[in-house]
Amino acid sequence: MKKVLLFVAIVATLGFISCNTAQQKAEKATQDSIAEAARLDSIAKVQADSIRAAIEAAEAAAADTLEQVVEEAAAPANQ
Repeated sequence: MKKVLLFVAIVATLGFISCNTAQQKAEKATQDSIAEAARLDSIAKVQADSIRAAIEAAEAAAADTLEQVVEEAAAPANQ
């Protein structure tokens, strides 16, 4: 009888340890997933900011070119 109780206690202890380890692994996996999502969001933000800056630079260059063309077109009319 003592051996049976000891065996049940050992199995219960191992089961508890196993569940605890599985829970810790699940929590770590969740934390890793959140960290990876944050990293990807950060990369996406940097890319969006880079694209936005390139568009703004292109718009500024286009505005300067248009302004220059207008000035050159108006120059012969003023002479």
